[in-house]
Amino acid sequence: MRGADQQQNHIFSYLSPEERVRKDHPLRTIRAMVDEVLKRLSPRLDAMYAKVGRPSIPPEQLLRAQLLQMLYSIRSERLLMEEIDYNMLFRWFIGLNLDDEVWDATVFTKNRDRLLEADVAKEFLAHVVEQARAKGLTSDEHFTVDGTLLEAWAGAKSFQSKEKKQPPPDDPGNPTVNFRGEKRSNETHASKTDAESLLARKGQGKESKLSYCGNLLVENRNGLIVSTEVFQANGTAERDAALVMLEKLPGRQPVTVGGDQGFDTRDFVKECRNLRVTPHVAQNHERRGGSAIDGRTTRHVGYAVSQRKRKRIEECFGWLKTIALMRKVRHRGVCRVDWIFTFACAAYNLVRMRNLTAPVPAV
Repeated sequence: MRGADQQQNHIFSYLSPEERVRKDHPLRTIRAMVDEVLKRLSPRLDAMYAKVGRPSIPPEQLLRAQLLQMLYSIRSERLLMEEIDYNMLFRWFIGLNLDDEVWDATVFTKNRDRLLEADVAKEFLAHVVEQARAKGLTSDEHFTVDGTLLEAWAGAKSFQSKEKKQPPPDDPGNPTVNFRGEKRSNETHASKTDAESLLARKGQGKESKLSYCGNLLVENRNGLIVSTEVFQANGTAERDAALVMLEKLPGRQPVTVGGDQGFDTRDFVKECRNLRVTPHVAQNHERRGGSAIDGRTTRHVGYAVSQRKRKRIEECFGWLKTIALMRKVRHRGVCRVDWIFTFACAAYNLVRMRNLTAPVPAV
């Protein structure tokens, strides 16, 4: 018998969002890990808010909503609010009842600014890494480091001379600009939209774009992100950030770090050894003076293993740029870009940890 196409909606519903979400949904495992992190962050979050006044959006709900935006590749906060309004799964994950009013997009971003100004993302990632370490998913001895360019939220037209005065634009919304014959560099020009972004390119023959340098330190056992840093794309940012992240590693036991040929410099290798870190970087024999490492390092089996494992870091960059939409960041300034990049890395770890601990289906 064919069912009737009834358009009248029911007034009452007796099913909660908890009952609507299936028991084996991937977000259930992620929600449990996130709740554990937020429980540990609670004293830190308490210190960020006044004891009196009008209640704000709970920071726990802000962070869960930000996670959803990255996990589901939602391009804007306005679209995120729309999704939360009618998506029961999103409401359950954030902790909203079906009758709760969804926040305005501007209210959401203004409340999130409080978290952006604090170092919440670094602590969030650190607690996620602690969970992974407690489950035996991370290595404490073998790591890989690399960096990538993150395109800034600024156009080429905003990259103007620091000294030369620009004439009034013919069209304030989209002015006509002619760069022909003009030599532009980071020493003489700066972006009027995002002054901290620098002109950089991925390699010879590639176009230059206003960018930041996002850097990762990944452990080699399961490819989980251990630490992050965002620097200005000044040409040496990858090596500088790598040393900063290696210096923050806990413990004093010797460790190894893999890297590509860009890390094969004498200064970087020397500083690594001062930190009791064995540099398993790819040799660059075409560099002036030859490679900074020799057979005393490359003859060991561990060097070949590090070189094979280091390619796993590209999986992290791929997920961050395609799923978490970090290819072109929507925040301006090193501090804000660093916050959102670090939080995206925590989201990647949560997905990776869920996949690693998920039960294998019977064949």
